[in-house]
Amino acid sequence: MSYVSRSLKNVFEAAGNRQKQARNRSLCAINAHLEPVSNTVAATQIVFQRPGMSVRSDAAPLRVHSSRKNHWYGCLMRRLVLFLSMLLAGCAMGPDYLRPHIDTAEQFRISQAEGQSIANLPWWELLRDEELQRLINLALQENKDLKQAVASVDEFQARSRIAFMDFVPNMQITGNAPAFGTLSGFQIPGFPTPFNYFGQTTLNWEIDIWGRIRRSNEAARADLMAREENRRAIVLALISAVAQSYFDLLQFDIQRDIAYRALSSWEESVAISRAQLQGGIISRLDLDQFEAERANAASRVAELERKAVQKENELSVLLGRNPVSITRGRSLTAQLVAPEVPAGLPSELLQRRPDILRAEQNLAAATARIGVAKASRFPKLSITGFLGVASPALSNLLLSGSEFGVGGLGLAGPLLNAQSLGFEQRAAEAQARQALAQYEQTILIAFKEVEDALVAVRTVNDQLQAQQQQVEALHSALHVANLRYQGGITSYVDVLLAKRNLFDAEFSLSATHRFRLVSVVQLYKALGGGWSP
Repeated sequence: MSYVSRSLKNVFEAAGNRQKQARNRSLCAINAHLEPVSNTVAATQIVFQRPGMSVRSDAAPLRVHSSRKNHWYGCLMRRLVLFLSMLLAGCAMGPDYLRPHIDTAEQFRISQAEGQSIANLPWWELLRDEELQRLINLALQENKDLKQAVASVDEFQARSRIAFMDFVPNMQITGNAPAFGTLSGFQIPGFPTPFNYFGQTTLNWEIDIWGRIRRSNEAARADLMAREENRRAIVLALISAVAQSYFDLLQFDIQRDIAYRALSSWEESVAISRAQLQGGIISRLDLDQFEAERANAASRVAELERKAVQKENELSVLLGRNPVSITRGRSLTAQLVAPEVPAGLPSELLQRRPDILRAEQNLAAATARIGVAKASRFPKLSITGFLGVASPALSNLLLSGSEFGVGGLGLAGPLLNAQSLGFEQRAAEAQARQALAQYEQTILIAFKEVEDALVAVRTVNDQLQAQQQQVEALHSALHVANLRYQGGITSYVDVLLAKRNLFDAEFSLSATHRFRLVSVVQLYKALGGGWSP
């Protein structure tokens, strides 16, 4: 047996043991309460007092002994009270949901600074670019996926209320008026037929003995909570996507400026090399190398322009709008981030991340449906009845003698489909095991995402510092190469290599600036931060 099956089996066995203990305690309490009732019915002491007289303490009480009829009536009432008490206090069939035990470490593998988790911050305190805040607010109002999630919450809220209405009696009204007259041979007094004018009200009220309705309501409430957590997950993913797309745009802006500067520099180098070729100073090979670098810079400019427009289109869809130009706020290097990003405790993920809570609610709903399937295998007891009036003539419909009605208890149980209902229960148990496995897998993925984000936040600053030093060194190398070339010490090839290395390093530095911001956003998302405005 797998670990998942053993975990779910332990949950179900523990729930069944608690049900048996609670039922035994209820029966003992009921018996203890009803035991003196029969004695009181068999012998009742009554003291009569006349007006204006006091009751003597030694007054002889009048003892009234019950007859056989009263004794039978007392036994009947005793059993009725016992039955109703068991009915009202009885446990629903199927296992009660208990959150599975999950082993969590005392701290994350890549521990950060101690302090309050950044997940407790509102998103507008973490992302301080005013333009980015405006875009996020717009996305929260207009995003279509979010609107769909909100509508899904409304749908399951209505379904939860529909499930609750199963506790209420079901009443229907029926009326009939013969369209082509009546036939006297089919007129049965006091009974509605298609040849009578009649109106009737029917009643059907299922008594939830086995807890089918209660378990159905538990499943409906869990489905509703799962949809609510799904809405929170979409909000979390939406604002994370808006922030990352916005930072991508800022990265493309910086890289496009670098590509434009590189293109301008290479065009200047090509012009110089052409003049030198005509003067016989350099060979055709040198000119071809300069033109190749210029063409590479022009290709990068076109690529970055295309990426920027496509990213604006992607961001426009997140905003719920047709593709439009996106305004920018602060530059990529001017964005403010928290100097420290403590992650909090690992156990907080189980209470904070909406995808974990959604998976847990799905597990709770699947567990409740086991009780629904199990209770469906037992007979259903219901109170039924109908009341109405019927007459072959419309003028006599409301006269005395035209009314009819009947009421009683209905008992319906499975017969030929009993085996299929057993398979339904097995299917519900299998679905619960699937939900348990999905819940545990969601937790594993959540811890993995947090650890990935923590290591990214921890190492990105060192990477950024090293690349900044690299860019400074390559600036110095380009300056030295120009001086050596102007002094006739080296050829222009050294300048070409220095320029190429500097532009590549500046591209990498801008990507690292963007990654530093995105890693904080990813950590905030992985921790299940408070994204709601």
